[in-house]
Amino acid sequence: MNLRALSAKVLFQVVDKGRSLADELPAAQSRLENPKDKGLLQEICYGVLRFLPQLEHQARQFITKPLTGKQRVFHFLILVGIYQLRHTRIPDHATISETVAGCDRLKGRHMKGLVNAVLRNVQRSEDESDEALFANASDPVKYSHPGWLLTKLQNAYPQDWQQIVAANMERPPMWLRVNQQKITVDKYIGLLHDAEIEIAYQDAHSQAIRLTGPRDVTTLPGFEHGMVSVQDGAAQHAAVFVEAQAGMRILDACAAPGGKTCHILELTPDANKVIALDVEQHRLTRVEENLTRLQLDADIVCADASDTNAWWDGQPFDRILLDAPCSGTGVIRKHPDIKWLRRASDIEQLVVLQQRILAAVWSTLKPGGTMIYATCSILPQENRQQVERFVATNNDAQWLPLGVTDSLDWQILPGQDSKDGFYYAKLGKKA
Repeated sequence: MNLRALSAKVLFQVVDKGRSLADELPAAQSRLENPKDKGLLQEICYGVLRFLPQLEHQARQFITKPLTGKQRVFHFLILVGIYQLRHTRIPDHATISETVAGCDRLKGRHMKGLVNAVLRNVQRSEDESDEALFANASDPVKYSHPGWLLTKLQNAYPQDWQQIVAANMERPPMWLRVNQQKITVDKYIGLLHDAEIEIAYQDAHSQAIRLTGPRDVTTLPGFEHGMVSVQDGAAQHAAVFVEAQAGMRILDACAAPGGKTCHILELTPDANKVIALDVEQHRLTRVEENLTRLQLDADIVCADASDTNAWWDGQPFDRILLDAPCSGTGVIRKHPDIKWLRRASDIEQLVVLQQRILAAVWSTLKPGGTMIYATCSILPQENRQQVERFVATNNDAQWLPLGVTDSLDWQILPGQDSKDGFYYAKLGKKA
């Protein structure tokens, strides 16, 4: 299996066919035996998606006629080669020879000359800085973000949009959540030290630890025994904000893949009942796997959260966490395909969906109960504007302070404290 050809196939499926990288990449990695090859495949696919417009801009300098139809996959093979030349330490000769060899695997021996010529030309321009290469390019090329998203970020964050874009281009750090039912944070840090795993940051007020670099989870001490989970530092605030207590009925709406459900149970093992609700059955499998590994118990329900008749038994909840379906614009560094899979028209559709789910799950909250509304978006339409509208149109809803900022809500921007972009607001139901 030629790894570059496999990368080109994955990228073709994601960019041209609209498939999720989270689906395509693991399927492709399963065809490789060597862990290093799996890692390189991931590096190439993530990298090309991060820098897609810049790579295409460079390719266009040396291709007179766009590659379409059956030749389209070779367009992505060329991008794979350019990415390696510009952004990795792989020797140029190995990059070019392996990428050209990918033509055979893709049944396009006649394309070898073109692929080789483009990469040789790019190689000659390696010493040029990005500033020089893209001096006359459009903003979507300069910043490797779609134009519609740049416009929304510029309007919402006129002072911060460039920092947000820069953060989106970074590789995500690795955050851990220590399971306090199994081990204390201090003792787990001791295990990391014994395993010679370096820590970059420890949150003194939670179970969050940030490592200096990513690692295979199987190398983490006690991972298989449920001592620790991988969860971004921003997402770890969700269960804390829920403030669940013993004997409470708790709903985690839109729960997959289950990290927040598990965290709620770790913090409140004596809860009366925790329901993990999600509309996608295949994603609920991940919830079940996480619960099993951590030796936790929750009721897993597959249903549309907006259709309460399909899943609610009529008994109200004391606490609700609604991590609503959203644009994912806060987690682009972790999922760079979001930039190319999302469209401007998706945002309004998501806002309507969020409103529908909000109204439905609110009806299941008991008077005096609280709901945490959360998204991994940084767009105001999905966040503050959504909450403002809900409070204005529901007389029994009050916006409660989270207690972490001067504002009622909390918008975490990508890269802030090395965390993902995330939004939180707390709503209380008047008794």
